[in-house]
Amino acid sequence: MRRGEQPAPGDDNAGRHVGRPYSATRSLLVTRRSRCERHSGGGRSVGDGMTSVFDSPAPALPLDQLAELARQRFDIDGPVAELPSERDQNVRIGDAVLKVANRAEQREALDLQEAVLRHLATTEPHLPLPRVVEPGIVHHGEHLVRAVTWLHGAPYATLTHSSDLRRSLGEFMGTVSRGLQGFGHPAAHQPHFLWNLDHAQSVRQWVDAVADPADRAMVESVFARHERVVVPHLPRLRAAVVHHDANDWNVLADEERQMVTGLIDFGDVMWARQVNELAVAVAYALLDSHESPLVDIVAAATDVIRGYTSVFPLTEPELAVLWELIATRLAMSVAISSHRGAANPDNAYLTVSQAPALRLLRRLTAMKPDFLHFTARAAAGLAPVPHQPAITAWLRSSRCHPSDVMPFDLRRAGRVVVSLAGDAPLTAISDPDESWAWIQREMAAHHAAVALGRYDEDRACYAGEQFTTDAPEPRSVHTGVDLFIDVDTPVRAMLPGVVETVVDNAAAYDYGPTVILRHATDTGTPFWVLYGHLSRATLTTVQPGQLVAAGDTVGFVGDHTVNGGWAPHLHVQIMTDLLLARWGAVDAEPDGNFEGAGEPSRMAVWRSIVPDASILLRLAPETWADHAADAPDVLEPRRRSDLGPSLSTSYRRHLSIVRGEGTWLFDHTGRGYLDCVNNVAHVGHSHPHVVAAIARQAAVLNTNTRYLHRAILDYAKRLAALFPTPLRVVYLTNSGSEANELALRIARTATGRRDVVAVDWGYHGNTNDLVEISAYKFNRRGGGGRPPHTHLADLPDPYRGAHGDNGPAYAASVAAACERAEQHGGAAAFIAESISGCGGQVVFPHGYLAAAFRAAKAAGAVTIADEVQVGFGRAGSHMWAFEPQLEGSGVVPDIVTLGKPIGNGHPLGAVVTTPELAAAFANGMEWFNTFGGNPVSCAAGMAVLDVIEAEGLQERAARVGSLLLQGFRTLAARHDCIGDVRGMGMYLGIDLVTDRGTKTHATQLAGDVANLLRERGVLVSTDGPHDNVLKIKPPIVFDTAEAEVLCSELDAALTDLHS
Repeated sequence: MRRGEQPAPGDDNAGRHVGRPYSATRSLLVTRRSRCERHSGGGRSVGDGMTSVFDSPAPALPLDQLAELARQRFDIDGPVAELPSERDQNVRIGDAVLKVANRAEQREALDLQEAVLRHLATTEPHLPLPRVVEPGIVHHGEHLVRAVTWLHGAPYATLTHSSDLRRSLGEFMGTVSRGLQGFGHPAAHQPHFLWNLDHAQSVRQWVDAVADPADRAMVESVFARHERVVVPHLPRLRAAVVHHDANDWNVLADEERQMVTGLIDFGDVMWARQVNELAVAVAYALLDSHESPLVDIVAAATDVIRGYTSVFPLTEPELAVLWELIATRLAMSVAISSHRGAANPDNAYLTVSQAPALRLLRRLTAMKPDFLHFTARAAAGLAPVPHQPAITAWLRSSRCHPSDVMPFDLRRAGRVVVSLAGDAPLTAISDPDESWAWIQREMAAHHAAVALGRYDEDRACYAGEQFTTDAPEPRSVHTGVDLFIDVDTPVRAMLPGVVETVVDNAAAYDYGPTVILRHATDTGTPFWVLYGHLSRATLTTVQPGQLVAAGDTVGFVGDHTVNGGWAPHLHVQIMTDLLLARWGAVDAEPDGNFEGAGEPSRMAVWRSIVPDASILLRLAPETWADHAADAPDVLEPRRRSDLGPSLSTSYRRHLSIVRGEGTWLFDHTGRGYLDCVNNVAHVGHSHPHVVAAIARQAAVLNTNTRYLHRAILDYAKRLAALFPTPLRVVYLTNSGSEANELALRIARTATGRRDVVAVDWGYHGNTNDLVEISAYKFNRRGGGGRPPHTHLADLPDPYRGAHGDNGPAYAASVAAACERAEQHGGAAAFIAESISGCGGQVVFPHGYLAAAFRAAKAAGAVTIADEVQVGFGRAGSHMWAFEPQLEGSGVVPDIVTLGKPIGNGHPLGAVVTTPELAAAFANGMEWFNTFGGNPVSCAAGMAVLDVIEAEGLQERAARVGSLLLQGFRTLAARHDCIGDVRGMGMYLGIDLVTDRGTKTHATQLAGDVANLLRERGVLVSTDGPHDNVLKIKPPIVFDTAEAEVLCSELDAALTDLHS
């Protein structure tokens, strides 16, 4: 039944099965047409003109005759009530409807309807549809008669439509589509059927009959878009048998439960494009009446589409033309009714009935087709913009290398987030000077170089007329990121691209001068970046079509007199589509403007069209989080109260670090710090391969070494294989301190001695035994001095030591220390860091370790190479930093200890030794470590080795370390405070002095440099006996770009401190 068919007065059930002319107040999509229009086999094609709906009179058989016919042929009995009908004679008898067909009706058409109902009764037996009453179609004189079951429910058109009801409509029609899959019938093929959406262009000839010129142009624009967008893609769209007439008088519903309870009138069933089913249903669901308020087109359609596709998914090509088909159905209705009205001027309702369709078309064609397409995709559970996920994934990836948008590194800049939401001071946009003053106060209070305005913020200030749309709310949600900064600050292209437009959008509260750049991903997918609120000088800085490189200046920040009336700021937004599609024969050209805010209810779509520019600006997610609980002024009192005071905190202005990624640490405000000092995160903070390995194993098993487990065996074998023979036995611990403690225990057990020879200013761990052999601890504040069982050898410092770069000369002090130990029974061990860390990042002179180890071995001591700080490829040229010292000497340490980088932050350490020492250690006393060697720790250690190998990190340490050394030496030529530059790979030191001649330690300067670099977003630290050495030991994923930042910022810091 068409929407023009109403129930009989006083009977809300009657009209669901029959039809009659409708009133103008329920002006409906289409007029009822004759059966010969429905079926090509029995009527004329569109090109022949249209037969009047009143050409063939409806049957008028006596009711008592029909009652007797129902009893005899269909076994139906009950009260008899005639139902109004336009073309047939319909009578309700009990719980059935007897339908006497018009003499003009084709038998094959009725066969098709009956076959569809029988098929759906089998495929979707729970779906409430009319059921065929046997024996089906029968002859009664010159008429064909059939009976179907009565359905309960009110016509959809008579109810208030909630979101639940609309979704139920979609689900119901999706179920019908699902149930009709695989069904076919010869009579379903009706290519010349008047209402067949597949052939909508056939009624375009009647557009001239639309009376109002503006409406006529609008309807023509819909047909024009259908011709160029839908018609060429019809071969790509699935075809099936469809109901094709889910109008709101054919759909029944339960108002209390807000759900669809039935579907009637299968007279329009045909073979057509599958998507037509949903298009017709949505078209009717969106119609309003004079008595009801306008529906939100997007919200209402979304409900129906979501319901339909949850049951019967549409393909992407189908979704791409859905809205065009919805509009075309409406346009067909207007064209057909206009043509009929012209042919029947005395029948006023033929044209009055256009009103709802025209109202809806006016609203629909005022919207951009691309936006409507994206709403359909969102409703179907797909990414609204098809290519948006690929664009944002590329922007987030390591393949994308954006430059700074301003003359500073925004990622490392101090920032404060300001809000235009609610009652924030910035809502007073009528006084941009006061707004800017407020922002500046906020920046000063937070040591910020820039203030940031949020993406996806619902802003009270966007309430003007220019922000209104067809939606029930204004476009009030910000779709860009704002950077509040001084007027005339240069604005730079972040990626190479082409200038799309340069326009002055001069209206109040608009963008002012605006630049849009076109870019592409590495696979060629285009996207655009808008820079708004610029100065007038921008208009001559770049021109449309101009190629720009990343870093090129494209404009300047404007003041409120030219930027639309706002406090000075840059608005940046990414667009994955310019929404240029238009109703009509041609699409639009870019006009240099684009929505900078979206409707709250439509943000799921807007977020795909205009994704968060933070990913391009490289603003960390923490920037936008509520970080009050992590602020230093909140954490510092808690730390003083709850933790021991012996724990120190780096930098004068303490950092609250909440996340790490690669070579970056991020504080509670999202500010990034280039990490040049944390060698624990060896392969980068939170490396995904290491994180996944830990999580995977933790989810399965974590226990101790009293059980057999392959993980510890596989890891121990792989680790030992990285060492020279005879280092083949592995013990796993939880830290470098535990590893060194165990190494001493092995040495003392094997030798029966206690004394230890250690290098001056060494540091080996935090246990009592290790503090007693670490001069960096016992000879500094709070230390108790050298214990009698510890004997110090000279620190072999080529820059400050007595013997320059003569390694063997320094090794003589090891022999001397061993001799002193003989007074106490001899030295159990000689321990040395392979590169001295706390001694000041000192690389020992060539030949030192070989000679020192020989001397110690000659004295009967076990030799221990402490690789806790420098192992695992950090030295660059070798996996272990002791190797270049011993190369060609034939000397191998007896024990090597590992820690810090071994687990990339996971607590893990190791001792690697010889089978002989391991056997000597096994003296009957068990060695057991509850957590040492647990499966999770082994998984972490194995993953670190994977990454070092797969990413070539040892080679990178050599390459980038060499660049850093070269860069530091270049700085030394400009800054006479640099006394020495030294190191290997990515374990480097810069010795600062007040005088190069006297080599006086510049302790104050070193501290000032480290703190100034912290303020500039670069983290280094100080070391050495006098804390005058800048230590550089970043994660070894550190690459050329990071090296350039470090050298540049160090240069700037030294310049600032000396100027």
